[in-house]
Amino acid sequence: MTRPRVLVLSGETLFRSFFDPPRARRLGRGFAWTRVADRRVTPRLRRLLADADALVTTWDSPRFGEELLSLAPRLRLVAHCGGEVKARFARPLFERLVIANAPGPMAHRVAELAVTFLLMAARRVDAYREALRRPSNRVYARLHLEGAGKETLRERTVGLLGFGRIGQETARLLRPFGPRLLVHDPYVATAAVRARGGAPVTFARILRESEYLVLAAGLTDATRGLLDRAALRLLPDGATVVNVARGGIVDLEALTAEQRAFVEMFVRLDGKLNWVSQELKVSYPTVRSRLDEVIRAMGHEVHGAPPAEEKARAAEQRQAILDALAAGKIDSAEAISQLQGL
Repeated sequence: MTRPRVLVLSGETLFRSFFDPPRARRLGRGFAWTRVADRRVTPRLRRLLADADALVTTWDSPRFGEELLSLAPRLRLVAHCGGEVKARFARPLFERLVIANAPGPMAHRVAELAVTFLLMAARRVDAYREALRRPSNRVYARLHLEGAGKETLRERTVGLLGFGRIGQETARLLRPFGPRLLVHDPYVATAAVRARGGAPVTFARILRESEYLVLAAGLTDATRGLLDRAALRLLPDGATVVNVARGGIVDLEALTAEQRAFVEMFVRLDGKLNWVSQELKVSYPTVRSRLDEVIRAMGHEVHGAPPAEEKARAAEQRQAILDALAAGKIDSAEAISQLQGL
């Protein structure tokens, strides 16, 4: 009996990450398989496709249009090692072929990355790392005086846009941190969302209320450019967007337009961040963070606030410490310690 011919489209190292020796032996017992690492449709790949009964693809494989049906007339099955298939294969192929994916193995890793980014943003890891590299203990003085405030995920509003395997795994990993979890996915039952600790909401509401928004939806014709200029404007000022989906979901030109709008306001208000803070009705650190994001987007390194701004901020902190001492909130020893840390 002739074994079905399977064409594996993957480089050797990536293939081994999916097929360890026992799995490769099982593949060999059931099929006559050939591996090719071509990342585009080459003459060699065309010859191999002509005899293929099935394809095994990875994220390193070529994307195929409807011409795949003529290139591989015997083809019946495509097995994709990954989750995203709708953007990799033309829509008519789904009507003529069985196209299967395997998102499960990657869901935990992607969700883990999403939670990592959320924690980095909430705990301001980059800002503290930058501050601790300077010869000053000012960062500790601010913490001693003001506390950590909102530098936590607990009771903060996190939105999950997309609630497939990655979204659900992200919700599971977030549960111990105690955020308020909003979910928008029109293809997932309300009961399934609530069972995993989320509150199902509309698209507009998840944008209006999310302090942190995680994008975990698949890239389709319906989701391409979903976060356009109008959608981004609905987000609260200072909101953080974590995209562990495809880049095409966000209209990057619109994001750039939002940054330009911030720069225009910054210039209009003579570069005074405290005035920007008042106009946007957000905290000074939030405004400083947004300015740092613009600086990085322009390809420059953030070196901290200019000397004049640092001097003014230090004066404000000294006055706050003295006010706290006068109000009896701290004793003289604590006040001296905090002043020395500036």
